Amino acid sequence: MSRRTIFHIDVNSAFLSWEAVYRIRELGETLDLRTIPSAVGGDMSMRHGVILAKSVPAKDYKIQTGEPIVDALRKCPNLVLIKPNHARYKEYSEAFMEILRKYTDVVEQYSIDEAFMDMTGTELLFGEPVTVANRIKDEIYDTLGFTVNVGISSNKLLAKMASDFKKPNLVHTLFPEEIEAKMWPLPVRDLFSVGKSSEAKLKSLGIKTIGDLARADVGMLKSVLKKHGEGIWNFANGRDDSAVEPVPADAKCYSNETTVSADITSAATAKQVLLSLSESVAGRLRRDEVRIEVVSVNIRLNDLSYISHQCVADSPTNITKEIYDIACRLFDELWDGTPIRLLGVATAKVSKDNSRQLSFLDDTDYEKLEKLDKAVDSIRERFGSGAIQRASFIKKD
Repeated sequence: MSRRTIFHIDVNSAFLSWEAVYRIRELGETLDLRTIPSAVGGDMSMRHGVILAKSVPAKDYKIQTGEPIVDALRKCPNLVLIKPNHARYKEYSEAFMEILRKYTDVVEQYSIDEAFMDMTGTELLFGEPVTVANRIKDEIYDTLGFTVNVGISSNKLLAKMASDFKKPNLVHTLFPEEIEAKMWPLPVRDLFSVGKSSEAKLKSLGIKTIGDLARADVGMLKSVLKKHGEGIWNFANGRDDSAVEPVPADAKCYSNETTVSADITSAATAKQVLLSLSESVAGRLRRDEVRIEVVSVNIRLNDLSYISHQCVADSPTNITKEIYDIACRLFDELWDGTPIRLLGVATAKVSKDNSRQLSFLDDTDYEKLEKLDKAVDSIRERFGSGAIQRASFIKKD
């Protein structure tokens, strides 16, 4: 059996690129924002006054994604700033995904500007992986006007790492046999899901590179970083068996996320937010009389890096508590203590299946939980969403 072939496609400086393309193609401008020091940044009067995307020339001024706009302007007073237009970015994202789905129906949209593709077994249709990756990259540029990087490997983790190699507009491979030469020399901070807090703890243990982490004692890592230590040790060794999870184009997405007004630095506060998000998602599921089998938690840290984790529920569900409990478990496995800017709860594998796998070890009264949720839904539908709330939310921001 041949090994899997996974692509990770990442738009280069997505928001900035999409603004540049829009202004050239739709407004007829001749100046390309990508060729001058420019950046997309939020409204400084709100809590979105940070750099969201920057041009390559802006990098010469040491401008970094996630830094405050005021700091960026100190470095480059002539920096051209553009306010974000998220509706426009959604349109470009959808067009981008449409091209990817021409090559395989197994496409997982990971964020607005990146996706995984399972290209296993498509060699007879499109050619060798590097050949088709370049074809996809070029088609996106020729059709939509912006560039992407493509990472190729046998699993999602390595494909994502490969797409982060030299940019822009390039294709890179990172197969297991290439890990030692291409990935292990990199700083440990470059490894997916290693945040600032984890990096500091690893450096205190003398672990500076991904190779150092891969060769470290996993027991020692677990004692310092708990389950997260084992997870990043597996990543450092290139281990990841997660599947590319496609969402059919006609399937409704049930998810919710929020950018918080102040960085979250405690698990208790984060779980308050997760509870609110889980309530929102579960309520919509019940309203549409559907259930889900996959729950994921999405986190954007205060440096604007993005991490996500998902798992399959024991049975199809639309129960708030069940979705929330899964979200908390995922959060505990994923978060390393780095301040959080955004939290999200998303679900997948939507169906009308109401069967439940029974277990002698599980004494949860699911029928009671379902009745409770329906009662809450009924009250809110009749008297408004604020008519009833959980005690844990009282006097909370």
